Amino acid sequence: MRSQSNGSSEYSVEIPTIKFTKLFVNGKFVDSTSGKTFETIDPRNGEVIAKIAEGDKEDVDLAVKAAREAFDHGPWPRLPGSERGRILMKFAELIDENVEELAILDSIDAGKLFSTGKIIDIPQAANTVRYYAGAADKIHGEVLKMSREFHGYTLREPIGVVGHIIPWNFPSTMFVAKVSPALAAGCTMIVKPAEQTPLSALFYAHLAKLAGIPDGVLNVITGFGPTAGGAISSHMDIDMVSFTGSTDVGREIMQAAAKSNLKTVSLELGGKSPLVIFDDADVEMASSLALIGILYNKGEICVSSSRVLVQEGIYDEFTKKLKEKMEAWAVGDPFDPKVQQGPQVDKRQFEKIQSYIEHGKREGATLLTGGKPLGNKGYYIQPTVFADVKDDMLIAQDEIFGPVMALMKFKTIEEAIQRANNTRYGLAAGIITKDLNVANTVSRSIRAGIIWINCYFAFDRDCPYGGYKQSGFGRDFGMDALYKYLQVKSIATPLYNSPWL
Repeated sequence: MRSQSNGSSEYSVEIPTIKFTKLFVNGKFVDSTSGKTFETIDPRNGEVIAKIAEGDKEDVDLAVKAAREAFDHGPWPRLPGSERGRILMKFAELIDENVEELAILDSIDAGKLFSTGKIIDIPQAANTVRYYAGAADKIHGEVLKMSREFHGYTLREPIGVVGHIIPWNFPSTMFVAKVSPALAAGCTMIVKPAEQTPLSALFYAHLAKLAGIPDGVLNVITGFGPTAGGAISSHMDIDMVSFTGSTDVGREIMQAAAKSNLKTVSLELGGKSPLVIFDDADVEMASSLALIGILYNKGEICVSSSRVLVQEGIYDEFTKKLKEKMEAWAVGDPFDPKVQQGPQVDKRQFEKIQSYIEHGKREGATLLTGGKPLGNKGYYIQPTVFADVKDDMLIAQDEIFGPVMALMKFKTIEEAIQRANNTRYGLAAGIITKDLNVANTVSRSIRAGIIWINCYFAFDRDCPYGGYKQSGFGRDFGMDALYKYLQVKSIATPLYNSPWL
């Protein structure tokens, strides 16, 4: 164990020894076939945490072989749903028992706030597993009222072997969001965590084994997108790929799936989500929601409110209030309980965000506050707001994935709707108003997968989540996520000997 301290007695967290650094294939931790490893880096200081096995095509082949055998001949798809649910409940209990270590792993790997991980991310991960454990024995088809003389019914059957490719911004949340419904459905799977954040995924694989999930059902291949991810997307024995990440990579996955076996694809991709604030809004509340909407998880969240449209009547007051709150926001070590924003996930993301800030300056937007890196080590960036942003500016169109807000002024409800929809994305949107008619009109008019009215980030495991347009298709969370891992099979039987049979 290593102690993490800021040099005073304010906070101290014991960093555990990293236990799991190898691939998890067919119930065992194994070296990659090539013997290669890669370094996972602590974004707080740029130092190496551990060397992780680097899986590639050969390792994916072995994992798929194990998953295929487990699906075609193993017990998991054939267990009663209640038994799968029982094992998933045990998995959830083990997550609860290891909440602190899992939160630490996500903090040192992704720069996430330790307090948030311990109180929110990991407990909610366990509860997501419980949600789908409860659904495992409620997978039913329908009896059909046929128009001809047949008895008809449908079955819902697991889709088969699934490849999950998960992002680095919410390692635990996205691991369970993908894995839990697929397990409940009776699928087997290969999980490729992002190369930036492999640690918690390997720990979850260990807990799944302890919970009693049979060998071959859950496999974890750590490695890089073009190699391990590419092998998953194009594999002939994988029946489905579920991916969360950038739109560009989602496009590559679709192409690989089409060129191979035309596997089912579910994509949750980028976003440039608008938060629309009307004149009748409470400015204190609106500024707080806008602040959280862009700075939660240091802006590394695909539904961040990166475009804030404020009606002209309260624009000046809102801007003043927002600037005050932004400049009071605490950035620093994610283990410090007083800190509200940790480092960006890695050097590449840090530099990408800085380049967009420079774009904003060159394009003529007004830098209201922030815009600079913080400290001389690690990947910290000041909360940043650009005012006077035009719709065609790069900072208004591209997903920056960092703590950078584009602030805009509008006059009418019609203008707000038009500008909110002026994006290639359609993942989320927020509306702040006291007028129910305005809330209903705007929420029905914005083309996005989830709309939050007088709130933001109102996620729930019972609420489906996904996008319109280039934000992808398919849904995570809710029963919709379970159904996407199930095939519908129709069966018809004659009621009596028909004369044309």
